[in-house]
Amino acid sequence: MLYKIVALIFVGLAAAAPVIEEVEKPEVAAEHGRELFPLVAAKARRAGLATRASSRAAAASVKMLSDNVKGPINALEMLALNDDMNTVVESNDMCTRRKAMARAAGLAAGLALATVNAPGFAAAGAAVKMGSDSGQLVFIPDEVKICKGDTVTWTNNKGGPHNVVFDDEAVPSGVDAESISMDSQLADEGATYAKKFDTAGTYGYFCEPHRGAGMTATMIVS
Repeated sequence: MLYKIVALIFVGLAAAAPVIEEVEKPEVAAEHGRELFPLVAAKARRAGLATRASSRAAAASVKMLSDNVKGPINALEMLALNDDMNTVVESNDMCTRRKAMARAAGLAAGLALATVNAPGFAAAGAAVKMGSDSGQLVFIPDEVKICKGDTVTWTNNKGGPHNVVFDDEAVPSGVDAESISMDSQLADEGATYAKKFDTAGTYGYFCEPHRGAGMTATMIVS
């Protein structure tokens, strides 16, 4: 059900983002032969039928979301839900949008405000293959973007043994590359190595046995 709610929120946001209320042109909107607020009036006219259609779609999506809200939701939670919806629409930061979306979905699903505000509530992760399916000595993908608090899981896919070693000169200031690198190598196919990252910045890492073959990758934590 939570996935349905997230999908409904996405639909509602997609419909609501471009909505601009159409403003009726006042009957008396001129002074000394000139139109008052001409730019506003022009924008309103350009909105036209597309604005009305978008408004109807947004209203329908909001109704679907409200129909799926579980249990009572208090005023504070409703304000938080509204703020999160606005953040998803307006923020340019992927991690900020993701956290707001997770919080909104949690509130709509009936979770308490304290729960959706808890550290790690919106944490997710990324998966990286070590070796391509055809046996090429590469990380797939060779660049991942995650948010602070996310966990990356590396899986020995083909061409092992492999490991993950972070470059001392290619990690954020204050991060101990050795502490986040693997102590050993993954020999068995399907074996995994997982690590949580809490410091923002760009990380460079490589597979020690196959560094010479170009098995290197980048991770960006926001």
